[in-house]
Order: sequence, then structure tokens, then C-alpha cells
Amino acid sequence: MKYISFTFNPIQENTYLLWDEQTLEAAIVDCGCWNRQEEQLLEGSIRAHGLKMMFALQTHGHFDHTFGLPFIHRTFGLKPIFHTEEAETYRLMPAMAADFGLNIGGGMPPIERLLNDGDEVRLGETTIKLIHTPGHTPGSSSFYIPSDGLLLCGDTLFQGSMGRTDLPGGSLEAELDSIRNKLFRLPDETVVLSGHGPTSTIGWEKENNCCV
Repeated sequence: MKYISFTFNPIQENTYLLWDEQTLEAAIVDCGCWNRQEEQLLEGSIRAHGLKMMFALQTHGHFDHTFGLPFIHRTFGLKPIFHTEEAETYRLMPAMAADFGLNIGGGMPPIERLLNDGDEVRLGETTIKLIHTPGHTPGSSSFYIPSDGLLLCGDTLFQGSMGRTDLPGGSLEAELDSIRNKLFRLPDETVVLSGHGPTSTIGWEKENNCCV
């Protein structure tokens, strides 16, 4: 599995482009591109690698992680895939963005599919497993790729910290439980690809994350 990360939009959100090296089947995780320059950067990388775009995977529905969904829907025909408990957050996302003074132009694409804890999608020979990690939002999820030791955890776990839980639907108790009893049970060498900030590992977070 190959991946590229991009830091997009005014909130400095991490968007990830993943692909299977054999088939070039690809997924985008948390498409947050905000303006035409960022859209062109993302599209250019997809075209340059000759990728076949298959999925738009979403760790959650907050606006900074979904700004780019209209673009990838128009350009590649992708519609977002969420955990089943995240549909309402996605529906309310334009109003939440407005509360932060941000205008979501155009309509958001419909949800393609709703997943449950443990469900899998495949890119060629690579399996991506959804782990339901509520707390930041009710349907917050992480995408785990066992074969490559990669964890894309959205805003659940950051290097040395964790996602906020004071927004609608957030729960500190649920987020701590998600981190301690789901993410921290993964192998220590698992690479943590967060929704904001730098890369880490599960082992480092278990030893050093003062929030958990």
C-alpha cells in the first residue's frame, strides 16, 4: 500500500490518498481540499500516478474533512462512505460550517454507503477495516490496514493529544474508551496517520500521550 498526505484548508486538515501498488485502485480519506489550487494539487497527484479512484472514505463528517467531497464527486464520481452513526453529523455539516463563518458552496454529494464496526473495503489485494471510534463525533471511525500497519484515525488521536469532544455529539468518556480499548490494542509499531498534525505510532502514544 502506498499513500500520500496533503494538508488542506484553513483548518490545516490532513487528507490521505491511498492506493494498492498492484492494481492502482485508490481511495481518498477525508477529502478536505478547499480551493482550486488544492483541488488541482490533489487531482494532479491522482493523474500522475494513474490511479483508479474507488472510494471516498470518511473518518467523520466535520466540514474540514469534507470540503473536497463536491470536487471528487464531480471529477471522479465518488460519494462518501461513513459509519452508520455519522449520517446525521454529515447532514448538519453545512450549518456547523456557517457557525464557524465558513460558507459551503454548492451541494454535498449523497452518502454512497454506511458501514458498521469491523466492516471492510478492499483496494485490490489490500483490506481496509473500519474501527468504530466514537467520541469526537458519534460515528467517528478509524481505518486500519493490517497488512501495512497503518491507522487513519481522523480526529480521534493526535500526536501527543486527542480530538476535541466539546462539539455536538462529542463525548470525552467515549473517546478515551475508543483510544484505550480499541486503538491502543493495535500493535505498537502501527503508524498513526491523524486528521491534523504529524505522524506517530501506537507505541509512542501509549508511552507519551498525556491526554490519554
